[in-house]
Amino acid sequence: MTTERTDGQRGAGAKASVTPRELALDILIEVLERGALSHVVLRQALSKYQYLDKQDRAFITRVVEGTLEYQIQIDYIIDRYSRTKVQKMKPLIRTLLRMSVYQILYMDRIPDSAVCNEAVKLAAKRRFEGLKGFVNGILRSIAREKDAQSAAGAVSGTVKEDGADPWPDDSVRYSMPRWLIELWTEAYGEDAARGMLEAFLMERPFSVRCNPDRASEEEIMESLRLQGVTVMKNAYAEDMLYLEDFDYPERLTAFQAGLITAQDLSSACVAKAAGLKAGDTVLDVCGAPGGKALHAASILRRLCRDGQAGDASEPGHIYVRDISERKAGMICGNVSRCGYEDLITVQIRDALVLDEDMTERADVVFADLPCSGLGVIGRKPDIKGRVRPEDIDALAALQRRILSVVWQYVKPGGILVYSTCTVSPCENTGNRDWFLANHPFEPVDITGRLGRRIVADTMTEGYIQLLPGQYPCDGFFLAVMRRHAA
Repeated sequence: MTTERTDGQRGAGAKASVTPRELALDILIEVLERGALSHVVLRQALSKYQYLDKQDRAFITRVVEGTLEYQIQIDYIIDRYSRTKVQKMKPLIRTLLRMSVYQILYMDRIPDSAVCNEAVKLAAKRRFEGLKGFVNGILRSIAREKDAQSAAGAVSGTVKEDGADPWPDDSVRYSMPRWLIELWTEAYGEDAARGMLEAFLMERPFSVRCNPDRASEEEIMESLRLQGVTVMKNAYAEDMLYLEDFDYPERLTAFQAGLITAQDLSSACVAKAAGLKAGDTVLDVCGAPGGKALHAASILRRLCRDGQAGDASEPGHIYVRDISERKAGMICGNVSRCGYEDLITVQIRDALVLDEDMTERADVVFADLPCSGLGVIGRKPDIKGRVRPEDIDALAALQRRILSVVWQYVKPGGILVYSTCTVSPCENTGNRDWFLANHPFEPVDITGRLGRRIVADTMTEGYIQLLPGQYPCDGFFLAVMRRHAA
């Protein structure tokens, strides 16, 4: 199948037939050569070409995400077969080779000959006629010897026929920067670090949380199955499901009707850990796209519905903030879709600027702060090529600046939940320890709040670090702290 578009790279106004492979190439160039965020560019492209059939969209998504996921390993292989090293190649040619090698090594249903032929055609189409032989020679050489470079060997430790390890080190084996492997090994131990590396390369189904205020779990599952979606219950959380075999969530009736919200198991731990009570005033200071606020609203409504309101005549209220109109718009869309307009107010605020009108008004503050995002590498693989050690230090400092402001919104005796979607000690336990040493707060025992299957010795001290491989979720950190009573 082909589509039509105008591509500035081929001259203004020149129309050309664009295949799914070419769309994948364009997306990867934006990410790898121009620094764009992969999930943003991919979403925009799939939205623009939403009339592509499901198979083409799945192909584009897999080629883009897979190439980014295995980039280090792919570059190592290409460099073995090319006199011109990857970093010295023309940007379009190295991107074309990267995505083609991914297809050869990891997409068995596509004939190697087809991958090679299509790559040669794309090189010519993009005005690199003189490099067709170069592209063809490298790809056919890799295809002939691909069994020695098998993807299975990278993860399972399969060795070559002569007994040699096919990869020089774990950085190439797991396609992960060495400094991150060293960071995690030092922080969490060799076994945990290796478990993370393996987990980041594993496919996980799409995670959603059900909205019990709109329908029962059984009704939601039936709606999804009627659209051909494979649905599995999440053994770690009764209100969460895993979905497979669908195009994208916005096309699902259950999503459109607000019956489900995209949310990882790790993110859903925040509202559970907070110990919410009916009547609470909740403030989410960096709330886009609104998942934690929606979850909190669901919990507050359930507490009232189940007769656990105590002295409270109303469920409570939630204020969700973020810094821009765009982010506030995302939150508003989700609040409206899920039917929580009466419980949630969306505001545009900078978390670094104190709002004196909100001082000591919140029973609970969610501070899920900007972070390095290392815990979501499995879903956003370009992060591992983007983040540098100095970025982590800068983000840890930013988190401290925000915490120094937002703690003032917590009532005496109220709760602050600090969380990040990363696995970096200085952003997580380091900042928790700093905060407790410099602010009038104490840790809250959260044992049992996250269910029977999510447990850690540190929960008695009010925090938990979730590691990929340890739990079926993103890497995530949360700490629950109570402000001293006046």
